[in-house]
Amino acid sequence: MFSAYTTLFRTPGGMKFSIAGFIGRMPISMEGLALIFVVVAASDSYALAGLLSAIAEITKTVATPFWSRQADRYGQRKVLLFIVPTRTILMAFFIICVLNSTPIWSWFLTIILAELTTINAGGMVRIRWLYVLNKTKADHHLINTAYSYESLIDEFVFIFGPMIATVCATSIHPAAGLIAALFFFCTGLPALALQKNTEPPLTPRVEGEPHPAVLRNIVVQAVALPTAILGGFFSSVSICVVSFTEVRNAQGQTGILLALWAGGSAVSAIIFGVVKWKSTPAFRYLATLFSLTILAIPFLFVTSIPLLALVLFINGLAIAPILITGYAIVGKAVPQAQLTETLAWVTAGMPIGGATASALAGWVIDNHGAETAFWVPMGFMVASLCATLAYFSTYKALISYPQHRD
Repeated sequence: MFSAYTTLFRTPGGMKFSIAGFIGRMPISMEGLALIFVVVAASDSYALAGLLSAIAEITKTVATPFWSRQADRYGQRKVLLFIVPTRTILMAFFIICVLNSTPIWSWFLTIILAELTTINAGGMVRIRWLYVLNKTKADHHLINTAYSYESLIDEFVFIFGPMIATVCATSIHPAAGLIAALFFFCTGLPALALQKNTEPPLTPRVEGEPHPAVLRNIVVQAVALPTAILGGFFSSVSICVVSFTEVRNAQGQTGILLALWAGGSAVSAIIFGVVKWKSTPAFRYLATLFSLTILAIPFLFVTSIPLLALVLFINGLAIAPILITGYAIVGKAVPQAQLTETLAWVTAGMPIGGATASALAGWVIDNHGAETAFWVPMGFMVASLCATLAYFSTYKALISYPQHRD
């Protein structure tokens, strides 16, 4: 049953760059939560924490596709070796400003500068899988397995990251979560950059050739828009969970609860990678998006931490397949020269939804409480599903005439 994973793990160099990528992208699950802890500790305001988180997320949306485009043109190694020290210095400035109670405008300025160096490490790892699997002429199904495996790794990131951030922030110091995230960042990404044998070849821009913007591609739009709104669901659930546990004097359980959420997604990622699907990626994308919407309804009736834990795990079962199928859809819609940037857009739009949702959820929490605030993620989930209706004809074509069936 798991022979596809066994074959994947034997791919030359695959485990080395995957492990480096795993370590390097730990901060994606830690920084948002760690930022909330340190800002709330310094200001006692969820509204301010939510607004700072929103600004950070908007900045990521601009930065991630830009650096992915540079990686396509100049190579992953050059981009990573520039980004790592730059981001480390800028994030250190943000921490210093918050801890020293400098003017609030300096908090916004430093977090914007830091987030302008955000890079899509997960996309870079997926591009490496595509490169080495195509190079070895592996079975096409292994690409689906690789995407599923990396989604599983993403879930491990979201299982361990929040727990580490929570323990560091609540047991050591409010800023310790952000510092721990920087440690992972400075360890994993340089290790990824130094692995030259699996680095995809450069695809430099050739003058005179047409270079249409990735977002002009209707297929990319059909995935990027609903997924962008989906980011609001993820961000608002996270901040609601933080507040829900704080009200019950159980802040230490925040990381465990978010880990259970990611654990449900990890289970579905494993299963998704071993099944040879007869349905198209587009059909599976819509089906799992609908499933996640239905599974978001129980959040509205949560009244205790054990019940919240159960609801989070069950809800998580529908998360990984959305991203796996999203990557599969757009991966065949653009030329190789734009592939890294395109994969970045699958998740790059999510911070836009996350920005709005974080600010809105923070305001609702401050004024109406955490339980009422669970209506915010529910609203974003419905909006994400409705956004697919704008691309009805696109999805109809993708379902009836797929690029590849897995």
